[in-house]
Amino acid sequence: MTRRAVLLTNLGSPNVADLKSVRSYLNQFLMDPYVMQLPWIFRRLLVSLFILPIRSKVSVRAFQKIWLNGSPLIVLSRKLKVALQSELALPVGLSMRYGDPSIEAELLRFSRLKIIEIVFIPLYPHFSSSTVTTSIEEAKRIIKKYNLTIKLSIIQPFYDNNNYIRSLVSSAQPYLVEDYDHILFSYHGLPESHIRKLDISGSHCLRLQDCCQMVHECHSQCYRHQIFRTTQLFADKACLNSHKYSIAFQSHLGLSRWLDPNTEARLIELANSGVKNILVICPAFVIDCLETLEEIAIRGRKIFFQYGGKSLILIPCLNYDPKWVSTLALWCRNI
Repeated sequence: MTRRAVLLTNLGSPNVADLKSVRSYLNQFLMDPYVMQLPWIFRRLLVSLFILPIRSKVSVRAFQKIWLNGSPLIVLSRKLKVALQSELALPVGLSMRYGDPSIEAELLRFSRLKIIEIVFIPLYPHFSSSTVTTSIEEAKRIIKKYNLTIKLSIIQPFYDNNNYIRSLVSSAQPYLVEDYDHILFSYHGLPESHIRKLDISGSHCLRLQDCCQMVHECHSQCYRHQIFRTTQLFADKACLNSHKYSIAFQSHLGLSRWLDPNTEARLIELANSGVKNILVICPAFVIDCLETLEEIAIRGRKIFFQYGGKSLILIPCLNYDPKWVSTLALWCRNI
């Protein structure tokens, strides 16, 4: 009997596209101190009094537009789990940081199976405390809470991994050979304060011009540097013309300053400049979800068209692409 297993983990999704489920999910997500980095009382007041009453209703309508036989993130993640299981002689589990299936439930299930080592794979290519750190810390918390004899072997952010880049370019290739004017790399946004907080030097990130292009020790935890690196590696591998692609950041929330340019603003700018046919790729996500299927493929397309654009095509995430599945399987074998 194997004593080793693999656990994929992602952000999560409501169980049902209704107000109660969405509100519960958003509450769990937004009250995570790694997501909203404020003292508990301010976080509680902000979430309960201002964000949830408005955001929940907006999110319900957005989820209902893309709902499959469940949330796309969950449905597609399950297909990835099945595909990875077919390539490994190890048990493969799937968990979400928020919602179901929970990290707690999966760790307890593996413990009952006498698993003593788990290859833990946070499905986030780029480091952020609001994704990678909170997932790892939650797994550690559960292990400590139940005194589980489980060792975590963690797959680190893979933003510049050659096999990841090859998988990404390969999955996008059918779209890249078509006629287009511009390709927009739209990454999930992040408050600038999250970037600065992880700069232990206190004098580099977002304080120096071209800080992300300079060699610095903080880059191992710098989301902004890592997304630039992924984009450059993709562009080099795909032989993209430097004048035909750009970077933007989506999914802003709240009044704090976030990384820019904003994706919606960039779409408007491109349309106003005469760009008619655009491709959008979202490498921060390995599974298609609300942020890609609704925010880009529906809302983003509508905005682009309003300002004169003619075609916006979303390049799908890696999802359960065979080369991506083989890459994950290789990492599991080699860790």
